[in-house]
Amino acid sequence: MKVTILLICSCLAWEGLGKPQFPDQEKDPLFWNTWAQRTLKNALTLQKLNQNTAKNLILFLGDGMGIPTVTAARILKGQLSRQSGEETQLEMDNFPYVALSKTYNTNAQVADSAGTATAFLCGVKANEGTVGVSAAAVRSQCNTTQGNEVTSILRWAKEAGKSVGIVTTTRVNHATPSAAYAHCVNRDWYSDGEMPAEAVEAGCKDIARQLFENIPNIDVIMGGGRKYMFPKNQSDVEYPGEKKHFGTRIDRRNLVEEWNNRMKNKNANYVWNKKELLSLNPNSVDYLLGLFEPGDLPYDLERNNETDPSLTEMVEVAIKILKKNPSGFYLLVEGGRIDHGHHDGKAKQALHEAVEMDRAIGHAGLMTSIYDTMTVVTADHSHMFNFGGYTPRGNTIFGLAPILSDVDQKPFTAILYGNGPGFKVVNGLRENVSTLDYEENNYKAQSAVPLSMETHGGEDVAVFAKGPMAHLLHGVHEQNYIPHVMAYAACIGQNRDHCMSSSGASSLSAALPSLTALLTLIRLLC
Repeated sequence: MKVTILLICSCLAWEGLGKPQFPDQEKDPLFWNTWAQRTLKNALTLQKLNQNTAKNLILFLGDGMGIPTVTAARILKGQLSRQSGEETQLEMDNFPYVALSKTYNTNAQVADSAGTATAFLCGVKANEGTVGVSAAAVRSQCNTTQGNEVTSILRWAKEAGKSVGIVTTTRVNHATPSAAYAHCVNRDWYSDGEMPAEAVEAGCKDIARQLFENIPNIDVIMGGGRKYMFPKNQSDVEYPGEKKHFGTRIDRRNLVEEWNNRMKNKNANYVWNKKELLSLNPNSVDYLLGLFEPGDLPYDLERNNETDPSLTEMVEVAIKILKKNPSGFYLLVEGGRIDHGHHDGKAKQALHEAVEMDRAIGHAGLMTSIYDTMTVVTADHSHMFNFGGYTPRGNTIFGLAPILSDVDQKPFTAILYGNGPGFKVVNGLRENVSTLDYEENNYKAQSAVPLSMETHGGEDVAVFAKGPMAHLLHGVHEQNYIPHVMAYAACIGQNRDHCMSSSGASSLSAALPSLTALLTLIRLLC
């Protein structure tokens, strides 16, 4: 009886919120019909395919940005602009082509970021925990590296004469960016200080070292990870008194100094804060190394606007430098801390990271053209994150569901995790979230299963595409298909034959009128 009363009261409370919280125009069928017809007309224009050659390639990778995260970020974006949120459009929503990507690793049903990065950057599926090596390589077994290396689309672009760049909110030697340049059987070998002695003695290289040695002169590198570049116990330039930020390199090498020495005659700049970054004139910079934190960059909600650049700011500088190359560029952009927010159960941090990445996507779109730039937005994997509970239109995405549980008679937030650190029992019962500040930045949403860190999800993720050959991303694909499409669009890597044949056909076609005129003249003279 008590449960029934509670449910009735909560439902009455929901109805008591007032009339439906949506614009009056939505009551008129004409509103929806007009919108749908406009969308249909836009769709019909896609029948003429963009088959241009992509001069530029941009891959935006939202680490851990599963489809529920995309939807929740869309709502948050709208609510940040004082809208209800559901009807808002993300920048990626406006991309004309959408596909699904199957994220499993060769040895894992639910993937990690290293094996997936190898797939969407190198074009082959791989084992979890390994970067830039095939599935023949075994995690942490150094002697399985040699002979199993696979190259990335970043290298293919560099070898084709394009400028290349990496921008991330994580460490530049973290799982996703490292697959663009490294070949390593353990994603955690950030520097030699994190490697077992036997692996170092066997000749395996740490990931930070490979960043500077494997692909000569990567044009733009921006993110965190400063401490892995400096000798062990060397103090950090920004946090000189904090030992956790000291250098980690046992080999005593100063990789930043080595880079500076090697690039001193190449219009190259090393920067470590926002002021230095934004004071640069991109027109006079050909190579840029920006390391803004000893580890990962701070969450966007916690970012110091004076010292830490946003993802959008880094992307803007990167494109300005890279686009000077008449042959074009390849740029990898990672919104890497979406993943970290979810692992911590901090949905608010994760979703604000996703909104910031969407802002960067929009800014990149303003700086490039769909006629010669292929842009792809996707995720490496999903998370055990979701939201529901029959929330009414415009309900704050971080708010409570409108009903109480009919089992423990307690409220619950719309956002929940399947597992993670948000599991908490008080006096043998689920914690009453109404007694907490569940909209606080670092609130850990409740989870069904207690874990110190929430896990990845195993479902497919979305792939959004626009620009030349974007129509080739459609339907459901293996994740390793993505770099093959991008390479095909740009005529790099192993996908060059069609460009040469079409180029030849075009030349022949252009020459035919002249050839016909010449033959006619010869006939007349004879």
